[in-house]
Amino acid sequence: MRLLRFDRGGTTLFAEQRDGDGPPLVMVPGVMSDARAWRAVVDALALPNPVIVLNRRGRLPSGPLGAGYSVRTEIDDLHHVLDAIGEDVELFGWSYGGLIALEAATERSSLRSVVAYEPVSRPFAVNAIEPLRIALGMGDLDRAVEIVKRTAAGYSAEYVAALREDPVWPVLRPLTHPLADELAALNAHHPAWNRYHDIKVPVTLLLGAFNEDKPPYGTAFNVLARALPQARVLRLPGQGHLAHTEAPGLLAKHLTDVVTARP
Repeated sequence: MRLLRFDRGGTTLFAEQRDGDGPPLVMVPGVMSDARAWRAVVDALALPNPVIVLNRRGRLPSGPLGAGYSVRTEIDDLHHVLDAIGEDVELFGWSYGGLIALEAATERSSLRSVVAYEPVSRPFAVNAIEPLRIALGMGDLDRAVEIVKRTAAGYSAEYVAALREDPVWPVLRPLTHPLADELAALNAHHPAWNRYHDIKVPVTLLLGAFNEDKPPYGTAFNVLARALPQARVLRLPGQGHLAHTEAPGLLAKHLTDVVTARP
């Protein structure tokens, strides 16, 4: 993996690239995630294509969210990166990143396909925003992770207690820094629902089978799926929202199948 740098409006954005041949696969992570969290998926992709995983603003080594941050900021960041790449790409987004990818897809034609794994939209985790601001204002990153997992994602107290003992916990702590502002931006954003059905390239929606019709991710997924009647829906058996960490090989297989199905 090598590091790519993109400069936009005084903010520096970075991405990790696995080199290869053919149209690039560009991956947009969601909140509480960065390029490093997707390395296992990238390693498992049985594709010759280059793979580029963004480190969205707010996570190192990219710059901060910045003043006036919004979902529009993220969409324009993605457009800037795609313009710099300069060729048609396969575009993938997870969770908040899925929303960003779909919104960008309504505004550009230089894509080959779009895949979104459990994209989310407003209203989402509204009741977590103020507790997160309080915890982050106190510098209590452990409490912030707990709020994310319990209040926003709906995991049990037992799950969070076990997670505290996992080596991933110290990785998650710094990823909470931008989260209150990201959730506020998500809930202030009005998706371009009337343009979703006009996306001309193939669209695939991935759903963790455990989340089907269940809040928060399954119900959020249903909203996006209704706006995309042309999309193919694929279910990840035995998975919820975190297949990139819990079953990276399975997620990589689905992505490989989608990309290789393209002419």
